[in-house]
Amino acid sequence: TAVPILQELIEKGEEEDACIELLSNILEVLYKAQKPGPAGGSAGRSGMTVTPLTSQVKVKKHIQLILDRLLHTVNRRVIVLDRENSLRSHYVACMAAILSQMDKDHYSSYIRAFPSRPELMDFLMETFILFKDLIGKTVYPSDWVVMNMVQNREFLRAINQFAATLTEMFLSNSSFELQLWNNYFHLAVAFLTQDSLQLENFSQAKRNSILAKYGDMRAAIGASIRDMWYNLGHRKIEFIPGMVGPILEMTLVPELELRKSTIPIFFDMMLCEFQLTSSFSRFEDEILRKLDSEVEGGRGDEQYKQLFESILLSCCRRHPELAKAGESFVELVTGLLERLLDYRAVMNDENKTYSMSCTVNLLNFYKEIDRQAMYIRYLYKLKDLHVSYENYTEGAYTLLLHARLLKWSEEANTAPMQGLHSPSLHTQRQLKEALYNQIIDYFDKGKMWEEAIHICKELAEQYESEVFDYEMLSDILQREAKFYEKILKVLRPSPDYFAVGYYGQGFPTFLRNKVFIYRGKEYERREDFEMRLLSPFPNAEKLKSTSPPGQDITGSPGQYIQCFTVQPVEEAKLRFKDRSIPEQITNFYKANHIQKFSYSRPFKKGPKDPDNEFATMWIERTTFVTAYPLPGILRWFVVTSTTTTSISPLENAIETMMKTNEKIMSEINRHQNDPSLPINPLSMLLNGIVDPAVMGGFAKYETAFFQDSYLQEHPEDKGNIEKLKDLIAWQTPLLAEGIRIHGQKVTEDLRPFHERMEQCFVQLRAKVESQYGVREMVCFEDRRSGRPRSVAWGPDWDRLSHAGDRRVPTETPPTPRAAPRPAESEERRSERRENRSSTFFGYRRQDPRQSISELPEPKDEKRRLSYVNESSLGSSEGKQPPPSRDAPSAQPSP
Repeated sequence: TAVPILQELIEKGEEEDACIELLSNILEVLYKAQKPGPAGGSAGRSGMTVTPLTSQVKVKKHIQLILDRLLHTVNRRVIVLDRENSLRSHYVACMAAILSQMDKDHYSSYIRAFPSRPELMDFLMETFILFKDLIGKTVYPSDWVVMNMVQNREFLRAINQFAATLTEMFLSNSSFELQLWNNYFHLAVAFLTQDSLQLENFSQAKRNSILAKYGDMRAAIGASIRDMWYNLGHRKIEFIPGMVGPILEMTLVPELELRKSTIPIFFDMMLCEFQLTSSFSRFEDEILRKLDSEVEGGRGDEQYKQLFESILLSCCRRHPELAKAGESFVELVTGLLERLLDYRAVMNDENKTYSMSCTVNLLNFYKEIDRQAMYIRYLYKLKDLHVSYENYTEGAYTLLLHARLLKWSEEANTAPMQGLHSPSLHTQRQLKEALYNQIIDYFDKGKMWEEAIHICKELAEQYESEVFDYEMLSDILQREAKFYEKILKVLRPSPDYFAVGYYGQGFPTFLRNKVFIYRGKEYERREDFEMRLLSPFPNAEKLKSTSPPGQDITGSPGQYIQCFTVQPVEEAKLRFKDRSIPEQITNFYKANHIQKFSYSRPFKKGPKDPDNEFATMWIERTTFVTAYPLPGILRWFVVTSTTTTSISPLENAIETMMKTNEKIMSEINRHQNDPSLPINPLSMLLNGIVDPAVMGGFAKYETAFFQDSYLQEHPEDKGNIEKLKDLIAWQTPLLAEGIRIHGQKVTEDLRPFHERMEQCFVQLRAKVESQYGVREMVCFEDRRSGRPRSVAWGPDWDRLSHAGDRRVPTETPPTPRAAPRPAESEERRSERRENRSSTFFGYRRQDPRQSISELPEPKDEKRRLSYVNESSLGSSEGKQPPPSRDAPSAQPSP
């Protein structure tokens, strides 16, 4: 009589404390009645306590009554009560106690008692959802190990009993219930992956205790899941791709036998889909997507990667129709796993340098396999990392990769949007415009105004010719004008570049035995850079040599880091050739958009000359080529190829003279552009060349290379000797111009120093002109500001003098006819036009691999008036019309 009353009160939610206490007492009495002993049986004649058969039958009937009347009621009450309600845990304890006293007969009779299949299905649905909820958000604290394990033990028995019911009653064609089976699989996987069953997270003592009393329940439920999957037969396709994620989560549990028994399910999924559609693309897409989130969440390891590869390759090779496609799939997944594991290993490091590398590895992987959504996801992860470290230039290049995927159209965005651009940007045009404005801001903060200008041009073209928004056109042109001004007026120190090698097996795979070129921060010393570089690897040893290490280092289990400064190798810019270009413009290209870097190591070769080290000074030059130009989406890129060449003493002398002449020319231009510059650097440079007592001049070269004996021994060097002589001859007019500027700016205190320098130069000039001929710089007035026009020095040796005649005639070229002096306002307008005509304005870049700053030569070479043309032909002062604003804008490379 008590059970019906309990049922009524619990359903009404009345006197619940008393009901729970009474039900608990009843269940305790029934539990004890089933156990041999004084409390549960009667004493026989021998004095031993036994449980009479009739008593066992009565207990079983009482349990059946409670089961029939109260199990469903208690379950419903657990569902209804809030999680915070203290009674909920007591009801769960009662439910577990009821389940613990049920045997197979109880389950069978309980299932048969449902009057119809729909009611049974509702009960099973309700129970599966309830169990999954209680597993995910247990009512007991995590340190109540016994209560949690008892609950899990009874849930496991119930799940397996209900699994048998599914197979018997809901599997045939007429009775199959997809959602019910789906709920079962999700419940079973949730049970297997719950925290309280992950024994590897416990101490050894606790692990042993749990295994002794309860066993590893993961193996039992894993076997059940596997068997239930294979029971589905032709119905399996209905669970693809929906069950790929849960099965993956199960196989990632770090239990070896479980992994071995469940990973083959993946092949069964592949085979099932392939037999129906001749591909397994849905399965592949889903496992790649789920694998990313699972590994990032902490699951998976090297053992899993190896097992996945070996098991699936073995399965695929047993099925010829899947062999080739299956091997490609396995290679794809293991490649992704390797990158994801590398990413996870460094994602929580304080130093985010290596997180950025792993992020780029992942986004490149997703780009290669055409998974755009995942590609964009990692683009924004990388952008956020860059911005957090104030790497604004790299952040801009990263966003630019997303912008390049978009069109200037009203098409809807197909890929999921990220970050601040999500809420109201529905079309590709809107998103691309927002991205471009963000990119311009980042380039501005990174002082990459040349890049910002080209983005401005593309926006201006859209505003002017496509959407006709002249207000926005005005704004963007004003921004563009400010960037031009900043290029000329704001100081931009050139960054240093460093080669860094990570040697030894102790480094992660993405670094191991590889060399990278790093772009340093502004004013960053090498010592500071090295300290930042070594901080994530406190046990790494710094190599002192700059030579590549041997097998003893690369194969060792330790960590060795090599770091040294390298020089950017600028690609020849034809559009700068023979033109007077402000140093602020050309300096940018000497340190940006660089893919080649060199390191020069001097060494002695041949008989030593104690009086002249230049005669035996060879240079070993190592050239590094990076995977991408710097700067880019990272501050560093891996070196893809390395070449080493030897530079002879004569070639070294030519390079040294070339650099010296360039330096003189640079100082001349700097002082012409800015008369307020201090004179000290120019003083030291000129005095070091013209005063033999300071540096020795080029007399050492003459002794080493201009003797007849040298030419007899090295007849192949005749051309290079002429080049060196030509450079020496060309240095004279450069020095003359430098000393003239120095004389104009020198203070009275330094006047004796200047006069001494002039005396030395007179002697030097006489000697050079008598031996190597006269070179004369024809100084045309720059129409912008009256500055002398300068010679642009470069690797084009033939232009240094006429190829057939090393001595340039000294006659003064024809003097251009003076144009009438325009009015002041017209003069300023003319000045602006001339300024515009000498910038790289509005040309479209043709080579998609070039940087967005790289513009092609204009087809009309007549517009590029060279020094040679002006000096030999006497060009007119006629002005070239500036390029049209309608010229195509620079298009970022795809």
